[in-house]
Amino acid sequence: MPSLAEHTGALDRRLTKHLLRRACFQYDKALLDEMEGKTASEILTLLTKPKSYVWEWPYDPITTNNQYGSNRLDGYWLNDPDWTYSKYINRNGQKRWIVAGWWWYNALKQNTLIDKLTWFLFTTFTVAKDDGAGRAANYFDYLHLLQFYADKSVKTLAQKITYDNSMSLYLDNTDNKKQNPNENYAREFLELFTIGKGPQVAEGDYTNYTEYDVVQAARVFSGVSAYRERNFHDTDTVKSPHYPNGIPKGRPVPRFHDTKDKTFSYAFDYKTIKGASTSNAIESEIDDFVNMVFDKIETAKNYVRKMYRMFVRSEWGNDVENDVITPLAEQLQSNGYNLLDVLKTLLSSKHFFDLDDDNTTNEIVGGIVKNPLQYINELITIFGIRIPNAAATPPVLGQKLNNDVEYYNFYRFWINFCHNTYFPLSGMGRFFNPDTVAGYPGDYQAPAYDRAWFNSNNVLARYNTIFSFLGRTYNDNYGNGVNQIIGAQKRNNGSVTYQRIYTSFDVVDFMAKTISDPFSAEKVVTELAELLYCEAIHADRTNYFKTFLVPSGEPDYYWRDAWDNYLTTGNATQVKLRLEELVAKMINAAEFQLM
Repeated sequence: MPSLAEHTGALDRRLTKHLLRRACFQYDKALLDEMEGKTASEILTLLTKPKSYVWEWPYDPITTNNQYGSNRLDGYWLNDPDWTYSKYINRNGQKRWIVAGWWWYNALKQNTLIDKLTWFLFTTFTVAKDDGAGRAANYFDYLHLLQFYADKSVKTLAQKITYDNSMSLYLDNTDNKKQNPNENYAREFLELFTIGKGPQVAEGDYTNYTEYDVVQAARVFSGVSAYRERNFHDTDTVKSPHYPNGIPKGRPVPRFHDTKDKTFSYAFDYKTIKGASTSNAIESEIDDFVNMVFDKIETAKNYVRKMYRMFVRSEWGNDVENDVITPLAEQLQSNGYNLLDVLKTLLSSKHFFDLDDDNTTNEIVGGIVKNPLQYINELITIFGIRIPNAAATPPVLGQKLNNDVEYYNFYRFWINFCHNTYFPLSGMGRFFNPDTVAGYPGDYQAPAYDRAWFNSNNVLARYNTIFSFLGRTYNDNYGNGVNQIIGAQKRNNGSVTYQRIYTSFDVVDFMAKTISDPFSAEKVVTELAELLYCEAIHADRTNYFKTFLVPSGEPDYYWRDAWDNYLTTGNATQVKLRLEELVAKMINAAEFQLM
């Protein structure tokens, strides 16, 4: 029977990997060694340390010509105390891409459950950064709002998100006025952000709310508009980094607000919320509406189901619904809707570690297909692949993108390879930019759910990623002498070009530092498998992978001699080619796609 009883025992390596994969975006051998033998509670405490920023502010290295200065380097444009809506009017598309890269880089450089919860909140309160979510500055504010409340109350976040400028613009609540109502935000607030539909029982009646309730909710939200200058602040968020005055927000405009009372359907016990006519009273009216929605246990259950789907497994039966989902929802409702506390309960439970029944290998561990973000982060961190340093000294006015400047290299690596190539081809679109407000199909779309991340449309990008880090192409597994390339890109005239991605990965050095006995082909394969995979591999898989180090028909000492020759002569050509083939095969194996 599923059990939320805490697993208090020390975690072995297998269960340590399991917890780190689900709670973080990455791990490496050093972290595994550090965490192995600790309890789940101890590890989760370490993973909830305060969020830090290795790369403190996003940096735009392109110059702008406008009325605020000819040939002005935009640089740290978000840290400009004189920021105005019109001052940084140019290149907001690329600025949004840089903001996304800023978040990704900071998440990659540390291990924190807060980042994973921020991502969860993004998949819940979704906006598409390049599709109507406002300026790059608005998106920067939106990400901070999610991160600020990741370890706090999601109920409070649901109140605050209504005033977020990106959200107001993305879901058209800026256009929601009493004279001309717009129901977009109200509908998504109920369906996606909070309580969820529930089973449809009649036309316009979804059990948890009705179409009539959507109309009433739109009236509650009427008149709340984006405020483009970003100098209207939420004083509750003054402790958020980068915001000494609080995170910028929109505001109610009383003349556009429907001041009449709003009465809801049977789904909300026919509750009436009193209309308001001043800014403060409108905010209180919205708070009353949010309280009404969050008083329903189905709202808590909807959040817990989403968390279970992301952190545990995409499908479950009535036993899990009754013994895991329901008690966690009750905990969530009683603790003021603090998601972090509930997630800690879940991630330290016997159920999470598959220790609540007689079969400890058939349900949870290895039961989710990695999304593209998890996949590339694990690749980079497990192998110690060096990416350009985004926090390096930035360029100065007059330097060009083709200069060999470290920050420029990150800019090109992030935008050209990650943002514009890897993520779109792997099914995630341009990062933080899903096609719909429902988010990514892998997070919500039955019956595939996470299996949507691995299909005929996106598997090639996943398989080719390791080749890029090995300095090869998407089309040619053996490379063409260009250091770290994205892959062949055909121009209109039929010529083929290759783009550098400015990373480096010395597979020979990695094995020398990571494997206890790199002379042994058996050790190389088994220890690499232990690092990469959820479960230990069988002998037949070990023997298969060994063939990339020891050719068919050759004795096992073939690899020992090859490694010895490398150490003696310093010539790594032979071992490098074989290790690269092994790594590519092991990364592209089915076992690495799972977490």
